[in-house]
Amino acid sequence: MLQRLKINWKIAILSFGIVLFSLCIGGTILLGSIVRLKEEELGRRLLVTARTVAQMPEIVSGIADPGMRDGIQLAAERIRIINDVTYVVVMDMHRLRLSHPVESKIGTISSGADEGPAFAEHSYVSKAEGELGTALRAFVPIMNAEHAQVGVALVGRIQPTVGQVLLDLSSQAYVVLLISLLFGLWGSWKLAQHIKRQMFELEPHEIAALLLERTATFNAMHEGVIAIDKSERITIFNEKAKQMLKVSGDVVGKSIWEVLPDTRLPEILELNHPIFNQELVIQDTPIMSNRVPVTVGGETVGAVAIFQDRTEATRMAEELTGVRTFVDALRVQNHEYMNKLHTIGGLIQLGSNEKALDYLFEMTEQKEELTRFLDSRIHNESLTGLLLGKISRGRELGIEVTIDRQSRLERFPERLDHHDFVILLGNLLENAFDALHHQTMDSKHIFISLEQDDQVLSVLVEDNGCGMEESVKTRIFKHGFTTKGGGGRGIGLHLIAGIVQKGGGSVQIESTPGEGTTFILTFPMQ
Repeated sequence: MLQRLKINWKIAILSFGIVLFSLCIGGTILLGSIVRLKEEELGRRLLVTARTVAQMPEIVSGIADPGMRDGIQLAAERIRIINDVTYVVVMDMHRLRLSHPVESKIGTISSGADEGPAFAEHSYVSKAEGELGTALRAFVPIMNAEHAQVGVALVGRIQPTVGQVLLDLSSQAYVVLLISLLFGLWGSWKLAQHIKRQMFELEPHEIAALLLERTATFNAMHEGVIAIDKSERITIFNEKAKQMLKVSGDVVGKSIWEVLPDTRLPEILELNHPIFNQELVIQDTPIMSNRVPVTVGGETVGAVAIFQDRTEATRMAEELTGVRTFVDALRVQNHEYMNKLHTIGGLIQLGSNEKALDYLFEMTEQKEELTRFLDSRIHNESLTGLLLGKISRGRELGIEVTIDRQSRLERFPERLDHHDFVILLGNLLENAFDALHHQTMDSKHIFISLEQDDQVLSVLVEDNGCGMEESVKTRIFKHGFTTKGGGGRGIGLHLIAGIVQKGGGSVQIESTPGEGTTFILTFPMQ
């Protein structure tokens, strides 16, 4: 608790220092404005006093009649005292001083540099440096009854210093300063508390250490990581992502559209839900991506993508898929061959050696014929092995799996490979098996066709199973949707939809409840 108070006081003192500095700057500007306003006000007041002097009858008469000039000094002194000015000087057209606060200067010639325009019937205010300081001087021409200029009235006052202005405003300034300091101190303390809460009670050096650790952690990851904020600007772009996507330089702070327009990361801000295990092609690099929104306090503030080079992911998936397929195939073949061995053994026990031999030859010939057909028409060992395994699986379940004799597959469409087609055909056939599982008909069959030319590759899987309602057809590709119940379902067709989208293909579904379902998938070769 004591440590937290010390930290809060440090921030409060820093904040208060900033407030005090700002207050000083503002006060200096305000004081300058006050001095300027007082100067303008004093100039106006001096002009009014000078006009009063220029219009006094004794002043005008005294200039015209040398015998009445003694009254000029008395009138000028009276005006000076009444209007609280430093001096009132009356001059004739020869610049001879007829009045002055210093009597010794009466009758002398004035040589001020700013007096010239006043003898040309101009009224104005000027600023001049004198022995007593800077003075404001108002000049007004003195006109006689015939409107002819006979002299000049000069009224001056020493300009107040900044200290004098502050002294005049001292009472108000103290109150304003005290209130400002109190509110500044209170605001600084509240700001310090708010900043500490925002920083999770961490000090600046701890935040800096966390930032360095976070950057090092992201750069040490084997997966690519890209994050954006709600303005679609990049906040994280680790080194692995730069290597995979061939991006160089510092891209943090730039728009994701400017750096990588095909990440599909901004759509997570709109969807506001995660998308896992989706295959994408970014910068001509196939990747396996997980994209997740970043939420703070229930509000989506950004999105993050974590992805792997699909080549590596495919290699791992092939290893896993290969092992599972191999295990399934061994189990099915073990069960199938055990049944056939039991049949052969029974025929031998019955003494039907020739029938046993014929059965053995027939079984071997069928297997070899199917293998030769698949090797000649399907030029990929993974798909050939998958189809052989599914045919054996069908026999085990009492389902006849037939492959169209006109089927042909020599190469895969652009952006797709044998791993995609293993997933695609495997899931379609497993769904067909499930559709036939609870059917009581005598003949259960699944028909497979692969047709290819230079432009298009078509995949057809047809069964005579339970079929689907129209409401089910519209939802089957949604992640997690299933009609089979149980956890871990509703993924296969979602994966198929992703493969179709990646390959730029299309899906056509024909299904009638109680009669069966046909899936037709079409992919452009280019």
